[in-house]
Amino acid sequence: MFKFLRFSIQSNPVRSYRNLYCSTHCNPSKSQFNRSNPTNSRSNDALSYSPSPSALSSTSKPSNYPFSIKNLTFCRFFSSGSLLNCANFIKFSASRALLGGIRSFSESSDRESMNYDVVIVGAGPAGLSAAIRFKQLCREKGVDLSVCVVEKAAEVGAHILSGNVFEPRALNELIPNWKQQEAPINVPVSADKFWFLTKNRAFSLQSPFDNKGNYVISLSQLVRWMGGKAEELGVEIYPGFAASEVLYNANHEVIGIATNDMGIARDGSRKETFQRGVELKGRIVLLAEGCRGSLSEKIMRKYNLREKVQSQHQTYALGIKEVWEIDESKHQPGFVLHTLGWPLDQKTYGGSFIYHMKDRLVSVGLVIALDYKNPFLNPYEEFQKIKHHPAIKSMLEGGSVLEYGARTLNEGGFQCIPYPVFPGGALIGCSAGFLNISKIKGAHTAMKSGMLAAETAFGVICEGLKMEAYWDKLRNSWIWEELYRARNLRPAFDHGLVPGLAMGALERFLLKGRAPWTLKHGKCDHEATNAAKHHAPIEYPKPDGVISFDVPTSLYRSNTNHDHDQPVHLRLKDPLVPEQVNLPIYAGPETRYCPARVYEYIPDEEGRMKLQINAQNCVHCKACDIKDPKQNIEWTVPEGGGGPGYSLM
Repeated sequence: MFKFLRFSIQSNPVRSYRNLYCSTHCNPSKSQFNRSNPTNSRSNDALSYSPSPSALSSTSKPSNYPFSIKNLTFCRFFSSGSLLNCANFIKFSASRALLGGIRSFSESSDRESMNYDVVIVGAGPAGLSAAIRFKQLCREKGVDLSVCVVEKAAEVGAHILSGNVFEPRALNELIPNWKQQEAPINVPVSADKFWFLTKNRAFSLQSPFDNKGNYVISLSQLVRWMGGKAEELGVEIYPGFAASEVLYNANHEVIGIATNDMGIARDGSRKETFQRGVELKGRIVLLAEGCRGSLSEKIMRKYNLREKVQSQHQTYALGIKEVWEIDESKHQPGFVLHTLGWPLDQKTYGGSFIYHMKDRLVSVGLVIALDYKNPFLNPYEEFQKIKHHPAIKSMLEGGSVLEYGARTLNEGGFQCIPYPVFPGGALIGCSAGFLNISKIKGAHTAMKSGMLAAETAFGVICEGLKMEAYWDKLRNSWIWEELYRARNLRPAFDHGLVPGLAMGALERFLLKGRAPWTLKHGKCDHEATNAAKHHAPIEYPKPDGVISFDVPTSLYRSNTNHDHDQPVHLRLKDPLVPEQVNLPIYAGPETRYCPARVYEYIPDEEGRMKLQINAQNCVHCKACDIKDPKQNIEWTVPEGGGGPGYSLM
């Protein structure tokens, strides 16, 4: 009946215990599971499983063998033995199916299929807010509806990276007593500074950000807390499963998603650990994949969602971040600093940030718009460079880096919002693009969009509404008001730093977002890249290993881990483009815009340069999918559970 449960029990009992075993031997609260300090060990690439000898004995069996469905826990291992996921994937679902509940489990195709009322892709701020709000409505109205959240990271929060100065407006609406419920939000902004940097000096300017009442947080930690709150309400969250395919019915309506097959070797053959993907079907599907979500992009193209409302192409930036532990005497909890200027030229939009969290932790980062023109620009090296500015270096000296990461973000704002509704579901959060660039914040708008989508979905299922009502709710919400007022800031910087600052000041302090015009964005980010012949190579200083670091060292601190023996998830649409176009015309920009050294050109046997893709290094930032000059690189999901393992970001 349940082939999904039988995948590893058929022949090898030892392997079956390692992939599918009872909660008696796989309880995250027990001592077999340890998350090591990320600064001290690579073992935190995933949870470390240290089974007792009896657990691995081919003759021993768990105490409640044969397996009891409601006590089963689904777990994944890399070939190295590192535990990737320990999600209660079928504990509640199978029992409900056996009891004839709302959810059901079927084998109508070659993949197992599980049915829910709402399926959400992505356990980030938007996805979890949607899940929580939907279950709140279920409780308020006295109905029992099912919600499933599928997340590609090994655990909730492991792929979440953000600054983050958090505006609690949406959280106040969603969980008004979040303070009493001990949300990890406890460092209010104490100072809000804005500097213009030259090579050796910092000039203080009036801060355009109003951060009174906001908090310096780790968004990955907040998301973990939200995941717990969602589960308390009955939401089923399945980390370690990557949604790789959209499911449609005969009428071209979205009816669910499918996770990718696992246990496929790099050459495409099936390994002994092969597991067929699972279909998760929902009456409503909400895509909350974050910036440049792979399924979201396909949905937008299939249903022409941008064209439907004449929205512009999205424009992006790449954010690179480290979390430092600094000297107590230099630590100012709640101190917030943003900078513009050096080391970027006046045609490149971007700036740095420094946020002081609690426990001597400081977030340090650089955000660079991906419409930069110089193909020799290297965002990673620019980040290493800015840390040596005298005003910044003095803050970091004597400290140490705990974590490193990178992620792209939407910057297009109001002009770039697509029609967010498609047949069978909706786009929420950064999948649609609700970041407010004037605040440098998007978590609060992402959360609110998820809440509005959840309210609409509940109305669709229980009250006969249409999902199109979500679009109306968005346009009547404070999200729309915020983004409309901020709409001209980002495109003003297309004309350079000085015009951008002038327009920003005009909009912020005089017009207050009520200008009678709406500026348009320039070229798509990939089209903005100039040929290498128009620029000179940039010589970056070598890292000193104290303030600045090489890529392998930083990658180690990202806790990134992928099974090496799997198909490359970074796919070239035309394998000849790198050698025939990117290298001779653009000097191989993929070797520089990637902050994880995934791409490098190496000579073959005949001395010709060939592109090598080190997919195991990928931190899932999506920069390659955006910035490749010919849009030849397609980012697809790797096996679930792979990627970075953030805990402080």
